[in-house]
Amino acid sequence: MKCISVLGSTGSIGTQTLDVVRHNGDIEIAALAVNSNVDALLLQVKEFSPRLVCVFEEEKAKEFKEKAKLENLKCEVTWGMEGLIACACADEADIVVTAFVGMVGIRPTIEAIKAGKDIALANKETLVTAGHIIMPLAKEHKVRILPVDSEHSAIFQCLQGAQGNRPEKILLTASGGPFRGKKKSELENIRPEDALKHPNWNMGRKITIDSSTMVNKGLEVMEAKWLFDVEPDDIEVVIQPQSIIHSMIEFTDGAVIAQLGVPDMKLPIQYALYYPERRERTAKRLSFKEISSIVIDFPDNENFPALPLAYEAIGTGGTMPTVYNAVDEIAVKKFLEGKIGYTDIADLIGNEMAKHKVKLNPSLEDIIDLENNLKVSLKGYRTR
Repeated sequence: MKCISVLGSTGSIGTQTLDVVRHNGDIEIAALAVNSNVDALLLQVKEFSPRLVCVFEEEKAKEFKEKAKLENLKCEVTWGMEGLIACACADEADIVVTAFVGMVGIRPTIEAIKAGKDIALANKETLVTAGHIIMPLAKEHKVRILPVDSEHSAIFQCLQGAQGNRPEKILLTASGGPFRGKKKSELENIRPEDALKHPNWNMGRKITIDSSTMVNKGLEVMEAKWLFDVEPDDIEVVIQPQSIIHSMIEFTDGAVIAQLGVPDMKLPIQYALYYPERRERTAKRLSFKEISSIVIDFPDNENFPALPLAYEAIGTGGTMPTVYNAVDEIAVKKFLEGKIGYTDIADLIGNEMAKHKVKLNPSLEDIIDLENNLKVSLKGYRTR
């Protein structure tokens, strides 16, 4: 029986991971970690009986501890970064699902790798900002990095049929989000509630906004570079509005292998947890009888400049991807709070990148310090 730890168990990926566990019935939960959602965590602990939990916010951890005591729940309660690392390194766990959003997920991932845990990776920041640290470390400790993002899982699945042949090109698909085809002048008055309506996927707030601006795809380009050891110029983004083709690889002879399916995150989650085995699922299947055509389009870099900025960031390397990622986190938060406009997100990323003096081969401390400095310098920034 497999045993896993789930970091970010009350978020979109975390709850769907537990759905997969519930459906299969042969995975044990060693540890669960959340930011602050005490009530949801209580229900999860009652159902899955982990030995260890972490509530990142200390006051919320104390609240959880009191509620767990009243419910007679027997689990060790931790908090903060120390607690996250403890959950990531739980002795019983074979796989750690890293579903925390933000750079807080990097340190626990590093420590889990050092502890010999396979990583089911859903935290983008881990590779975007620290891919040059993570991938060599995983190789050193003989740990598998199993992608959970639907696009990277698709590429990973396609590579299983490559028989060792390296792809000449990765074709990374994107839905285009809810505003595909709109001009910048039409985007300037977009409200948060509009941007949170993704046409195909049910995701968390941050990722949904990022999908609409194409930042999410830019981050995935950076991840793909590290996951599959390819150059950014060999990664092409293709718009596939129906989210049926999840990504493709092209070989030197022109052959293309694609992974298709309905838009459902539980499939790549389950594949990561059971790889290389494929488990039966009772979810809706892709029906070609219901598809009249498969639509292909291409990115609009003029009206959605976040994607070319991502290529610039990963092409420059060093600390530049951290600037891209950290400024986006800050900008999305400000947009959701009504402090900046929708198009200001990409503009702010571009402005901060233009000012940044790159440090090559940064340490983890360099990366964390840079993020903290950007938070301080942009704290009062607003356009509205």
